[in-house]
Amino acid sequence: MNLENTMSQITKEFSDETQRQYQFIENLKIWYNKKTQEIGRTLTACVQCFGCQMNARDAEKITGILEQIGYQMVETEEADFVIYNTCTVRENANLKVYGRLGYLNKLKKKNPHMMIALCGCMMQEQTVVDKIKKSYRYVDIIFGTHNIFKLAELMQARLDSKGMIIDIWKDTTEIVEDLPSERKYRFKAGVNIMFGCNNFCSYCIVPYVRGRERSRNPEDIVKEIKQLVADGVVEIMLLGQNVNSYGKNLENPMTFAELLQEIEKIEGLERIRFMTSHPKDLSDSLIEVMKHSKKICTHLHLPVQSGSSRILKIMNRKYTKEQYLDLVDRIKTAMPEISLTTDIIVGFPGETEEDFEETLDVIRKVKYDSAYTFIYSKRTGTPAASMEEQVDDAVVKERFNRLLKEVQTISAELTKKHENTVQKALVEQINEQDASLVTGRLSNNLLVHFKGCEDLIGKIVDVRLNECKGFYYIGEMV
Repeated sequence: MNLENTMSQITKEFSDETQRQYQFIENLKIWYNKKTQEIGRTLTACVQCFGCQMNARDAEKITGILEQIGYQMVETEEADFVIYNTCTVRENANLKVYGRLGYLNKLKKKNPHMMIALCGCMMQEQTVVDKIKKSYRYVDIIFGTHNIFKLAELMQARLDSKGMIIDIWKDTTEIVEDLPSERKYRFKAGVNIMFGCNNFCSYCIVPYVRGRERSRNPEDIVKEIKQLVADGVVEIMLLGQNVNSYGKNLENPMTFAELLQEIEKIEGLERIRFMTSHPKDLSDSLIEVMKHSKKICTHLHLPVQSGSSRILKIMNRKYTKEQYLDLVDRIKTAMPEISLTTDIIVGFPGETEEDFEETLDVIRKVKYDSAYTFIYSKRTGTPAASMEEQVDDAVVKERFNRLLKEVQTISAELTKKHENTVQKALVEQINEQDASLVTGRLSNNLLVHFKGCEDLIGKIVDVRLNECKGFYYIGEMV
């Protein structure tokens, strides 16, 4: 598909919505200036982000809007406006937010100018909103995952009404483009290519809180990336709950593989990453594009969740152990140097020792560079939460420890084989433990620490990997 011949799908309604939100921002600038004169100081804001990279990207949009209004961003919650961008994938994420809200109440009593806002996935649960309305009445604004772009409008509504503002959308087809955003890094950025999820894995709350899949127009994605590159970005991370199903709902459908080919053409862009990939939708055409690409990084995150076909069926993952292993074989045949990482859940309801052994078998056969391992967390509202045969905690912990040991052993072996090779690393920061070192990220997503100065940050340099330290390297620039 040629982007030059693709008609824009941005409707007048969406263009008008962007202009409408900018008007709220302009109104709040006037309010902000009056407020700072009234209290004799600059107003500060703090955005605390919980959860995934989609949330981190949303936090950048929130920060961009607040900075446009005039707020000075700070790290501490002792600010005039505190926003928690919440996650609800696991129960402990919810508990953490409730705990922090108690602390914010004390701060708000000391600061009469303070506002508190809650947004993100946790707010899409009605039971959560009901609890906040009842027990945390000092919260000013509650909104969800679908209307981040409305922050300025909701702030204006709060100032006008003097009462709690709640604006939760169950779902949406709307994507509002071209609003402010403030990147965390000047040299790399996340770019949403789609929102929502249609998969309904039986353990996962995400489809209920993020809504149905909706893809951004390819032209808007390419335009955003070109703007980022012009602003110094050399690496982008394409974000979606399931990037492999990108483009299905567009008026002129486009596959993820085709989108990648268009992005690859952007001059000045040096690295492309993406996540997350669902195994059931990863196509042979995507493997071919990755194989021949000069910009797509040699790292693929491919969640397996379980190695048991029986458990995978109950999870509603829509692939078997054998199909997953066949996919991995095709990927590794095309790209022998690919770094594979994964997600694994231990203790899913009904998991037997035999099921767990199947998971260990997949780990040994695939040989992941690393794995994000999770103990199953019951999420109210998902089919798995009401399943019988919840696995005993002691059994789950024992299996989890065995899994971790297996993953770490294999990972150390794989990492070791790159010792004494020269690789390209994107320098991301001064090393947190030793200021004489910088930290760079390799194409395979592993880190290397080596002697360097701040001037290197944002540059891609050649580094010899002198010593493997398990999950990272000590190296030297060549």
